[in-house]
Amino acid sequence: MPANACTPLSYSRLILEPYRFWRSIVFAESPGETMLFRLAAGLCLAVFAATPALAQSCQDNFAVEGTPLITAMNFRTSQNFPGVDHRKALSSLRSGMLAEGFSNIAVDREGGALTALQETSGSGRPQTLRITARKVGNATRVDAVFIIQAGQVADANTVRTAICRVVASARL
Repeated sequence: MPANACTPLSYSRLILEPYRFWRSIVFAESPGETMLFRLAAGLCLAVFAATPALAQSCQDNFAVEGTPLITAMNFRTSQNFPGVDHRKALSSLRSGMLAEGFSNIAVDREGGALTALQETSGSGRPQTLRITARKVGNATRVDAVFIIQAGQVADANTVRTAICRVVASARL
């Protein structure tokens, strides 16, 4: 048989070799090897644990609470904006709320909060949008909750799109 020909793998190469390799890492012989393994495992865990929080978008964080027509419905979301000043984001969020048709916008600059109303049902019972923008490290975290009263309904996809447009305005 030529030297470069493919040969069938034996049981020991398929099963035992990887097992021996991982066993040697987990049950390291010297204290230095054990410490190196623990350090590498801790570093991997820290990196993977922190990554999802940074990468989540407004759409990923969107959640709906309540029972349609029976209780008030809360549509919640949040997003972090690295490098954005929270005071400037508050002004941009106010503009985003106006663009989406909200009125009676109350601004609490000290608390970093906005509250607005929107009447679209014709019932005289407005829906409320509350947004906060606060500094978190070197980023600004924007939290939003859109509240509709009991007896009212709204399509979650439509609300998600509109709220995320307002939240995204923090970056402007």
